[in-house]
Amino acid sequence: MLTQKQLQLLDYIHKKTQANGVSPSFDEMKEALDLRSKSGIHRLITALEERGFIRRLAHRARAIEIVKMPEALGGGGETKRGFEPRVIEGSKPSRPSGAIDLDTGDIGTVKMMGRIAAGVPISAIADYSRDIPVPGNMLGGKGEHYALEVKGDSMIDAGINDGDVVVIRETHDAMNGEIVVAVVENEEATLKRLRKNGDSIALEAANPAYETRVFRKDQVEVRGKLVGLIRTY
Repeated sequence: MLTQKQLQLLDYIHKKTQANGVSPSFDEMKEALDLRSKSGIHRLITALEERGFIRRLAHRARAIEIVKMPEALGGGGETKRGFEPRVIEGSKPSRPSGAIDLDTGDIGTVKMMGRIAAGVPISAIADYSRDIPVPGNMLGGKGEHYALEVKGDSMIDAGINDGDVVVIRETHDAMNGEIVVAVVENEEATLKRLRKNGDSIALEAANPAYETRVFRKDQVEVRGKLVGLIRTY
């Protein structure tokens, strides 16, 4: 599920690339979407890349490759997968301190509220589907808890992989370095590490392939922070 602006940009890139054999420039994208600055285009491009719809080719100007198209634009959409082995070459990243195994101890339930990735519309994290069991020790502290399925690899170096389920405690405040669900400009939601610096907020990915995104304080709202991770093999 993409925001309207993300769909518009993806459609524009696709059509321009098909017609000209090269992707449009950031200035062309800005004018086509009637945005005031290229920073808005940069955020949309980052969101589309993290969600797997496009790929930026290194060391080449104006090199954006369309990887897939959503159903809304005539593509096949995102493929639903069953069980499949996933191998990460090299050293396996350690799991966050909240990561656990569902084995012993008290069990509670939280609501599964959709998927989370860079650029996911706010509505996608309010899409209740079912209750899932979680260890009771994840449910301490003030605030309601909910779960989200992670889409993408932007937090892989924090031990959060594509397909993992994160348990989030609702809060509007978080400390530097904590992993949070952040809503950007009241439009899109993302799971990132929070850094505060004066009047700005940085949302850091845990993958060197993705850039840190910096916003004014009034552009970002914290909707919860990570308290646990559930992984199914």
